[in-house]
Amino acid sequence: MIPRSHRSIFCINELPDLAERIQVSLFNLLQERDIQIKGHQIRLPLDLFLVATANPEDYTNRGRIITPLKDRYGAQIRTHYPETLDQEIRIAEQERRRFRDIEDNVYVPQFMKIVLATFTQLARKSPDINQRSGVSLRVTISNYETLLAQTFRRCIQLGEKSSPRICDLEYILSSTAGKLELETVEEGKESEVIFSILERAVLNTFAELIDKDRLSSVVESIGNGLIIEIGTNRPNIHYTNIYESIGGLENTLASIGGSREPEVMSSALEFVLEGLLLNRLINKNSHGGGGIYKGN
Repeated sequence: MIPRSHRSIFCINELPDLAERIQVSLFNLLQERDIQIKGHQIRLPLDLFLVATANPEDYTNRGRIITPLKDRYGAQIRTHYPETLDQEIRIAEQERRRFRDIEDNVYVPQFMKIVLATFTQLARKSPDINQRSGVSLRVTISNYETLLAQTFRRCIQLGEKSSPRICDLEYILSSTAGKLELETVEEGKESEVIFSILERAVLNTFAELIDKDRLSSVVESIGNGLIIEIGTNRPNIHYTNIYESIGGLENTLASIGGSREPEVMSSALEFVLEGLLLNRLINKNSHGGGGIYKGN
């Protein structure tokens, strides 16, 4: 393959996976810029640019780059994870799989995208997660796709358009657990670590986007006995009846979600309620696929 790449760029993925004897065969290519064919007295001068990728050596157990080969590379460039939430979200949007049915029926509000990206970035700083193995962008992408799939399932069940809700976030446990290497955490406690980080992601997003003083009417209504039940299989009209009964809430939800569509307003309402809960302004009794918000 290499001689055929004369005057080209030749890329090798996961260089440490190559057997050491094969890595040795690259010596001439990088030093003398030619290649020798074993058993034949022939040397082919080559003009090419060789690029290789590798995980940090202190992480990968599958192999290593032999020292003489590393010495022959002109430069080593360490990549990094996205440095901002906007970069994380844009890459996830770019790389996620798309299906026409989902695109036509599911709209993801910006605040839910921020929650997913914040979760990943918090996981990259968590002491409960092995940072040498890292938390890749695949976590954000897989969680995004899982959230879309759960939302589309609701669309099919209820026969209406929908947006991802806070109660749907429990489904990303399955798409997250296999991609994180936890530190010394007791067996069976993985979900607790993941949900703890997820709660902080929701709280941080809420604090960044919403002034909780604007939601005094919600806190007051719930404190006066209003009970709000939410769930993954609740139709949009259920949420419409709730926010229309609380003065001033409708405009607040529209500004949070950036839309007055019923599916977006429903998602924004759950986001507001969960934010108030995490700020300890209201209580919640959770059950499978939903919960009941009530006063303290």
